[in-house]
Amino acid sequence: MAKQDVHNITVLEESLGYSFKDKELLLKALTHKSFHHERPKISPSHNERLEFLGDSVLGLIVVEYLFKHDKSYSEATMSKMKSYLVKESVLSDVAGGIGLGLHVRLGKGEEETGGREKKSILANTIEAVFGAIYSDGGYDEARKAVLRLLMRKMDMALSSEQFFDFKTDLQEESQLRFGVLPEYRVVKQEGEEHKKIFTVEVFIRDDKLGQGTGRSKKEAETLAAKEALLKMREP
Repeated sequence: MAKQDVHNITVLEESLGYSFKDKELLLKALTHKSFHHERPKISPSHNERLEFLGDSVLGLIVVEYLFKHDKSYSEATMSKMKSYLVKESVLSDVAGGIGLGLHVRLGKGEEETGGREKKSILANTIEAVFGAIYSDGGYDEARKAVLRLLMRKMDMALSSEQFFDFKTDLQEESQLRFGVLPEYRVVKQEGEEHKKIFTVEVFIRDDKLGQGTGRSKKEAETLAAKEALLKMREP
């Protein structure tokens, strides 16, 4: 193993809070297929198998955390939370927080096109790292690493409900109950051009069911959809 690789692994282990028994396993997790294709003698394999494993390990850890939570979250909530946390945008943000992009082994083409900052590469690599920790140290060590890096995001998402897709939920419920799609109408715009505040109302069959106000149409529509869902689900 090259000196630079040893240095990269040591620095990354400190960020992960886990020291690998098999350093080559972490190195494999950091190896993008572009590096493997360009230098097959140096790197006879890449990280896609570990990524596949890590995706499953991550999903189980998230669901287990939610299942054991004091609030006893429903199946639907756990499913939505899991989907939210394994999103590319969330995982790449977590990966960026520990500087993972600096340690990824990339081919020349990916390096030149900004591969170290690509969300897809960062997200896939951190999944591969989780898979490598699981392979090297078992489930408990993988769980510690995942929760160390993601617990703050989980707790923030749960408190803010940002993992819910209220517009999609309303669309599905509206189609199921009434066979029509919700209609969103902007009823007010206030403020300067770069600081506008939007008020949106949502209608189903011309019946107003919700209203929301936000700094973008999307935010206002989301809040209107949330209010509509609460109204539709009232006993």
